[in-house]
Amino acid sequence: MAFADQIQRLGAPVREWARTQKREYTNGEERPLGGDLGAMAVYVGLVSAAAAAVRASGRELPERIPLGDATLLTVATFRLARRIAKDPVTSPIRAPFTRFEGASGHAEVAEEVREHGGVKHAVGELLTCPFCLAQWVGTAYVFGYVTAPKATRLAALTMTMVAGSDVLQFVYDAIQNGGLSPNTEGVEDGD
Repeated sequence: MAFADQIQRLGAPVREWARTQKREYTNGEERPLGGDLGAMAVYVGLVSAAAAAVRASGRELPERIPLGDATLLTVATFRLARRIAKDPVTSPIRAPFTRFEGASGHAEVAEEVREHGGVKHAVGELLTCPFCLAQWVGTAYVFGYVTAPKATRLAALTMTMVAGSDVLQFVYDAIQNGGLSPNTEGVEDGD
């Protein structure tokens, strides 16, 4: 029991410092600093475990990643992060943490974090932010590339093809709606 009391006594100044930092940072707003810290800890833990597994497997890390593979993985990271964060079909993943607000752009939804403060808020922010998710998705693609490059390239190719298809859909819609028609104002016949 004396050891537990000693830990409590030593931890009290750290807890008070953390409360002061949160109070000064949040400026009265509800911010999930503890939940964000937890998300960072999970990320670091997963990356550390994956790195240890790669090292234990004896796999060699690539000296460099060819530009074509880097581009493929980059586009795939963009598309998958956006799919998770904004796609209506993936809303069941976000539903425990968010509230549907309405449509947002072509085939995307707008959602708000359901609870403010704490872990659910941090997870909700992560799941609705394609910029935030890109870190996690990109890291998964990198570890996949190191451990199973052929399968990872294939999975990344799928998302890259979807991204390319999205661009073509927007171009097609623009053509159909006259958004890409040539500007004919001021042009005379015979010029």
